[in-house]
Amino acid sequence: MPVNALYRDDFYLSTCEAVVTAVHEDGGIELDQTCFYATSGGQPGDTGQLERADGSKIALSQTKHGPSKDIIIHVPLENEPRPAVGETLVLHVDWPRRYRLMRMHTACHLLSVVCSYPITGAAVGEEESRVDFDMAETIDKDEVTTKLMELVEQNHPVYLQWITDEELTANPDIVKSKNVRPPLGLGRVSLVCIGENSSIDSQPCGGTHVSETQEVGRIHIAKIEKKGKENRRFRIRFGTPGDEA
Repeated sequence: MPVNALYRDDFYLSTCEAVVTAVHEDGGIELDQTCFYATSGGQPGDTGQLERADGSKIALSQTKHGPSKDIIIHVPLENEPRPAVGETLVLHVDWPRRYRLMRMHTACHLLSVVCSYPITGAAVGEEESRVDFDMAETIDKDEVTTKLMELVEQNHPVYLQWITDEELTANPDIVKSKNVRPPLGLGRVSLVCIGENSSIDSQPCGGTHVSETQEVGRIHIAKIEKKGKENRRFRIRFGTPGDEA
């Protein structure tokens, strides 16, 4: 059944109460609502624990979508106990991991501002993220790092605006990704906006992000790789070169 994905409206919600609506044969758990982000758009799904009434916990290995985006499946580690349908659980997201992913995902958006080329691929990670651009020219990674850190230190607000599926279809140019289209069918699409009145950036994205660019912290471009005649892969890491944090 469709789930109320609470993280779509509150990226900082790390715990909530939920009722089990289904338990799959492979152990996957569906809930009536969740604060766990499901793998999508290059960002890994959340891990964490589901706490039962007796205080025992079910550890999760991943969170993923089912056959459609309105189904979210919480996948326990092997040999974890199974809850009963109708059971009430308290959800606890692994917050340090999620927050690093939020910082990284926001950094990827900032990179797309500094490098305003069509995006051909991306993957968000805890220690390193990558963004691929459709570009042929070379560019200095230290110069990109300097521009990224300027945006971070200017501490621009990061926030969501919602538009309808129809509004997105009517304005296709707001999509930066060349190969992946934002998911339609839920009735609305979230725009991640950076800067007052979207002065820095605005693009459709269903991932989780920090609320101001300063939270990203120190980042740098560790490497720029040539992945074809007109494709460059940028690798973002936390910290400064030679001093990852």
